[in-house]
Amino acid sequence: MQTVLIFAELTIRESQRRKVLWLALLLAVSFLTIFGLGLHLIFREIERVGVGLNEMELGLGALFSAALYVINFLVLVLGVLISVTAVSGEIDSHTIEALVTKPVRRWEIVLGKWLGFAAILTLYILLLTGGIIVLYRWRTGFDVPNIPAGLGLLLLQGLLVVSLTLLGGTRLSTLANGVFAFMMIGIAFIGGWVEQIGSLFQNETAVDIGIVTSLIMPTEILWKQALVLLQPRVASSPFAAGPLVVLSRPSNLMIWYAVAYTAVLLLLSLISFSRRDL
Repeated sequence: MQTVLIFAELTIRESQRRKVLWLALLLAVSFLTIFGLGLHLIFREIERVGVGLNEMELGLGALFSAALYVINFLVLVLGVLISVTAVSGEIDSHTIEALVTKPVRRWEIVLGKWLGFAAILTLYILLLTGGIIVLYRWRTGFDVPNIPAGLGLLLLQGLLVVSLTLLGGTRLSTLANGVFAFMMIGIAFIGGWVEQIGSLFQNETAVDIGIVTSLIMPTEILWKQALVLLQPRVASSPFAAGPLVVLSRPSNLMIWYAVAYTAVLLLLSLISFSRRDL
C-alpha cells in the first residue's frame, strides 16, 4: 500500500509540475468571482422589483443549477485531461519501462495514479461546488440540501471518467483514448436528452434509448441525481428547461450500477496493464 501512495503523490506532483493544478485553481477563482458578482447583481435587482420569496428562490436557484451544470462539465473534462496520458503517454515515451524494471507491481502504478487523480478531483469539486454553495447561502440565505450526497455523486462521475481513460490508456494511443473518452461522454449526454424529451412526450421507445445509453455510460444519471439532491425545486420546476430539469429521475439501483461500473473499469485497467507487453 505504501508503494501505491507513493505513486499517488508522484501523480499529484506531476500535475503541479505541468501547471495543471495552478491553471485549474486560477480558473476556479475566476469562475467563483463571476458567479458571485452575477448572483449579487441579480439578487439586488430582484429585491428592487419586489419579487415574492418563492419566485426569488426559483429564479436564483436556476442560476445556482446552471453553475452546477458548468461544474459538472468541468469535472468531466478535467477528469479526461489529467488522466488521458497517464498510461499511454508514459508507454509512448518509454518512461514506464524505467518503473516496471523496479520491484513494483504494475497494478500498483495504475492504482496509485488513480488515487492521485481522485485527490485532485476531490479538491477541485470541493473548491468549486463548495464555493458556489457558500456564496449562494451567504448572499440569498436559501439552504442547499443534501450537500455531502450531491458532492459525492459529482466526484463519482469524475472517478468514472478517470477509470475509463486509464483503461483506454492501457490499450489505445493517447489521441485515440481522448477521442474515445469524449465520445462516450457525448453518447451519455445525447442519451440523457433523448430520455428527457421522451419522458416529456411519454414516448417509451425514446425513454428506453436513454436508459440503454445510461447503461453504456452512466455519467448523465449521476448528474441528474446530484441536481435533484442539491436543487430539488428547480429540478422539478416546469419553468426551468434543458439540463436543469429532471423529468425522469434515476433510481437508486442505477446509482449503485454506476458505482459498480466505475469499480469494474478500474479493475479492468489494473488487469489490462498488468498483462500488456511493453
